Amino acid sequence: MTDPNRTEPEGFDPFEPATPIASSQGAPRNMAKDPTQRPGWERATLEKLAFASLNEQKAARRWKTFTRLSWLAFFIFLVWLAMSRSTPSTAKTTAHTAVVEIKGEIANGGDASAEFVVAAMKTAFEDEGAKGIVLLINSPGGSPVQAGIISDEIKRLKAKHKKPIYAVVEETCASAAYYIAAATDKIFVDKASIVGSIGVLMDGFGFTGVMEKVGVERRLLTAGENKGFLDPFSPMSDAQRAHAQAMLNQIHTQFINVVKNGRGDRLKLDTPGLFSGLFWSGEQAVEFGLADQLGNVDFVAREVIKAEEVTDYTRRDNVAEKLAKKFGAAMGAATVRSLQSATPALR
Repeated sequence: MTDPNRTEPEGFDPFEPATPIASSQGAPRNMAKDPTQRPGWERATLEKLAFASLNEQKAARRWKTFTRLSWLAFFIFLVWLAMSRSTPSTAKTTAHTAVVEIKGEIANGGDASAEFVVAAMKTAFEDEGAKGIVLLINSPGGSPVQAGIISDEIKRLKAKHKKPIYAVVEETCASAAYYIAAATDKIFVDKASIVGSIGVLMDGFGFTGVMEKVGVERRLLTAGENKGFLDPFSPMSDAQRAHAQAMLNQIHTQFINVVKNGRGDRLKLDTPGLFSGLFWSGEQAVEFGLADQLGNVDFVAREVIKAEEVTDYTRRDNVAEKLAKKFGAAMGAATVRSLQSATPALR
């Protein structure tokens, strides 16, 4: 109920709508929450975007420059490694036995290539401190050409420097590896070594029968009736087979002559299958004259050469060269393998 005695203040109208009281801090607070309410916000935003874009471009340029410099440093490092491949200096004058390893397949471009082996042998023969050279062999064979180059160089260096050179066999000395060993003064083996395999082979595959069954037609165009010789998808004629066999027989004869000249009277020529491609244990090899006696590197250095200190002269691919070969040879690896499979091999 309303008090009838109550008096309202002067100028007060109870039916007049109330006017909201504006806060003195309301406008700044709203402006802080909404930047678009500030004057000049468009320009400030554009400036921020522009500076952000410039910073991003600068960072991209710095990263690109860093990447290029890193690659440049990497290639300079590779070149330095390639140029710094070292072999024992010829200035070494203390008496020692020089060792050159022939390990793995004897092939161009490998660690047992003629390039590497001959370079190492030259350094060893020219070193005044090297009293004798040992070829440490563990190889199943490989290229007759590479083996022939090494064999000829052994004979030349022996005659020039008047130093002894011996072959020491570890696990295997077969085919092209034995071709090389036969040129040395003496061959030392372990009783369980594998020695011999004096023969030549040329291997491959023929898919003509499979193609006929599957219904595939071979379309090979050549200029020269024998240009497709040894193509695995084409039949081999009798004339082509005879030609290949004659070539293998000739290389085999060359191999036999190298062994006979190198081993001389020590070789037991009446041994059955001596030149048939058979191989023997080291103990049998000594018995048949394919090797001279049992012994290892330390034995030869100590008892034969009389210089117990052993120095390794082997040349190998360094890190840079291995990387270069992996990068450079990847694209042509299949082609190289296909060409190598169609060439004679002493293994």
